[in-house]
Amino acid sequence: MASLLRHLVSSPRLPSPDTELDLSYITPTLIATSGPSSTYPRTLYRNPLPDLLRFLNAKHGSQWAIWEFRAEGTGYSDDEVDGGRVHHFPWPDHHPPPFGLVPEIVGSMREWLRGEEGRVAVVHCKAGKGRSGTVVCSYLISEEGWSREGAEKRFTERRMRAGFGSGVSIPSQRRTIGYVERWARGRKRYREGRAEVLEVHVWGLRSGVRVAVEGFVEGGRRIETVHTFGSDEREVVRGGIRDESGIADAAFEAMGQKKKRDASSSKPPSVMNGTANDEKDSISSTTLTETGDVVFRPSTRVLLPTNDINIDFERRSKSKYGGFTMVSSVAHVWFNTFFEGRGPEQGGRADESGLFEMEWEGMDGIKGSSRTGTRAFDRMAVVWRFDSEVDEEVSEATERGEVQQGTNASETTLAETVGRDGERELGLRVADDASAGVSRASSMEKLAGHDRVPDEIEGVKSFIPGGSHKEGSA
Repeated sequence: MASLLRHLVSSPRLPSPDTELDLSYITPTLIATSGPSSTYPRTLYRNPLPDLLRFLNAKHGSQWAIWEFRAEGTGYSDDEVDGGRVHHFPWPDHHPPPFGLVPEIVGSMREWLRGEEGRVAVVHCKAGKGRSGTVVCSYLISEEGWSREGAEKRFTERRMRAGFGSGVSIPSQRRTIGYVERWARGRKRYREGRAEVLEVHVWGLRSGVRVAVEGFVEGGRRIETVHTFGSDEREVVRGGIRDESGIADAAFEAMGQKKKRDASSSKPPSVMNGTANDEKDSISSTTLTETGDVVFRPSTRVLLPTNDINIDFERRSKSKYGGFTMVSSVAHVWFNTFFEGRGPEQGGRADESGLFEMEWEGMDGIKGSSRTGTRAFDRMAVVWRFDSEVDEEVSEATERGEVQQGTNASETTLAETVGRDGERELGLRVADDASAGVSRASSMEKLAGHDRVPDEIEGVKSFIPGGSHKEGSA
């Protein structure tokens, strides 16, 4: 039974032919595996820690070490692994790493691998996919000279079964891999500072949408909401937004049955000097008042702890009768102002301000999927500024794994063994009655009672021994 359940959970991933464990050799020296566990019942559907250690000792002797990235808890303690071989660089699941962690992670891996012939580095998060893939691709690009496309392709080929999608599929994680390529080309210069959000422009904003600015704290181990925009910080430039939205409207929109809008209303206004240009981009008076083009201006300064910025959107639809609400869309996007300000191309000195733009289709969905739910807007742009009062360079010393004083990113020395309940302390969205179906945001159906499955198999195909696979109901 345990073997069958473990097989189901790991079905999208391609295991090594040398073992039945959920483990893949990306290169002869880089191994990606799902997060092992030493506690019941997780050992039923994840790699049992004793089995993983037994395999590594038999295959590689003492020439292995582990890098793990689970801010939600490792699932085992350091004491259960011989010789202090576990390096902890945790950040929350389904998110990219704060970029300040990247030089430290790849630097420490490089020092280990080049220290002695025959060594291997074992990386894991929870499923051994998104966070692990981001790190593996970052290492291949920065330390072995791979191209971004080549690194992503190799990780997918070695980690995923054919037909199960990309190894690294979350847009913000892939954006980070692109940053790594530019960082490597720019002689690995990275200057950490504090980003400031000046304005958020949103075109085609629907009703019932909450807009918030988030950032990493505690060295990346937790996400914190820095600012949530209120109605007094919102200026409607064009169109209008109804104060209330019915669930029926969200359902019709999800099924593609909304009334067609005038074609001229689909063209968004341009952003010039932080304001909408009314003269160049006129919109037909026939535009429906269900959506609006909006500028959010914070009433107080919105400063992030690092260069990493997350803009988070949540749309709630309220029933006309009964008064209950449900979350009908969830989306967010991470970006880094050092790279958006062309820091690597300018000798490590990024632009002092800039504009980051993103279409709705390019946003991250719930739990690392493409499921964003009903459309909350058409396009958004963030006007940002670099706070020059805090200006700290993460140079080659940090890239080699040496932590400079004052650097926010640092290795955690002790594993936290908490389980899924620990995620409530990571700053991630906490489920409530209104968002009970948020993980199915692209579907208006309610969760079935049998739908409680491990996160690793949500929304993936079920693999059937013999070579076939089918779409899972999750």
